[in-house]
Amino acid sequence: MSALDMLALQEQIEAEGGYVIATYFLEAGAGVDIVKKISAIAVEQTTGTWVPVPEETPEVRERHVAKVAGIYEVPAHEFEVPPDRAARQFIFQLAYPAVNFGPQIPMLLSTVIGNISMSGKLKLLDLKFPKDFLASFQGPKFGTQGVRELLGVQERPLLNNMIKPCTGYTPEVGAKLFARAVRGGVDIVKDDELIADPVFCPMEERVRLYMAEAERIYEETGHKVLYTVNVTDRADRVKENAKRALDAGANALMINYLTVGISALQALAEDPEINVPILAHLDFAGTMYESPYSGLSSYLVLGKLARLAGADIVVYPSPFGKFPFLRERYIQIAHHLLGKSLHLKPAFPMPGGGVMPAVVPVIIRDLGNDCILGAGGAIHGHPMGPVAGARAMRQAIDAAFQGIPLREAAESHPELKSAVEAWGVLEEEKEAVFEIKG
Repeated sequence: MSALDMLALQEQIEAEGGYVIATYFLEAGAGVDIVKKISAIAVEQTTGTWVPVPEETPEVRERHVAKVAGIYEVPAHEFEVPPDRAARQFIFQLAYPAVNFGPQIPMLLSTVIGNISMSGKLKLLDLKFPKDFLASFQGPKFGTQGVRELLGVQERPLLNNMIKPCTGYTPEVGAKLFARAVRGGVDIVKDDELIADPVFCPMEERVRLYMAEAERIYEETGHKVLYTVNVTDRADRVKENAKRALDAGANALMINYLTVGISALQALAEDPEINVPILAHLDFAGTMYESPYSGLSSYLVLGKLARLAGADIVVYPSPFGKFPFLRERYIQIAHHLLGKSLHLKPAFPMPGGGVMPAVVPVIIRDLGNDCILGAGGAIHGHPMGPVAGARAMRQAIDAAFQGIPLREAAESHPELKSAVEAWGVLEEEKEAVFEIKG
């Protein structure tokens, strides 16, 4: 394919619409004919196989084969490839006819990163969807504003608690932990991803006890809370679990959407009988994004696709906690969750994994007010107990929201002061770092 042919194809793709444009990273040997290789990938993922077959007619190829929309070498050598380079690296784009898979995510992913996910150093970086394709997805049912309206909190960042220990406790013990976190000012309590419906802590019994505590605290204080119940199970049981949880009084749900399958999340979000917010947990995501050379990008797995499937809240790693993660990536994920995308409502980014009062000012400065701080150990492991742990997190959020330095705020709040003395503060609080604007 010549450069003129590629330019003509790009113009055709833009004029016709109806293509999902996939952007990839590829590393290839220095002697590889890169145009031939990428063209072979385009055919492999659409109409062709390793040998021509009779019914792969020119008409079929024209309508259904992926088109090579761009090939870009990085770095962009102009005169010669240095002799010491055993491999060359490229960014390339393929335009897939959306008619091949229709408006559904499983066949989309089977097409854009199916067999080729096993072909060496190739990583799917991004997907750009045509308007007609996006229009077929409902996206988040509540989104950021809907969740805020349920809680009656319009401006400040929200606080989520993961009950700790992660598993192994009875519903009665869980209810005590739940109540302590809520009395400290938590807005959302989520099940840990490691507990769903085990025999020692049955889901329905857990929901009834937790929601009774939520109602009792609301009557006493007027403070509202959402409890996201983990309904993860076999795909054929997820909806049944969700409806059992709702019948028991649940006012929100959560799902480990990557182990069950992303379409299970979409099925929950688009079911008119399931009219509560849904939290999508990142569990298993590292198997997809951690390699810089293969898999899918984190901001695609945890950002764009999760929102497309209907998550109202997405948990993902904080770069300041216990999981290694680039700050740029958590910023990108938030952009994909919060940015404009036709009719899709924005979803809440919820950084977690070792979040404590020390990191609150930086996360809020990075992500803005439309974020949820996910704290587990910082609440239940606080030196003064879980109620104080939740209060310390709320005090840190309020201070950051008002522009008050953490150490200064700690002087007038014993719970926050205890947390700062136990775990310190970040020097990065002093820096003007990344922001999401508008």
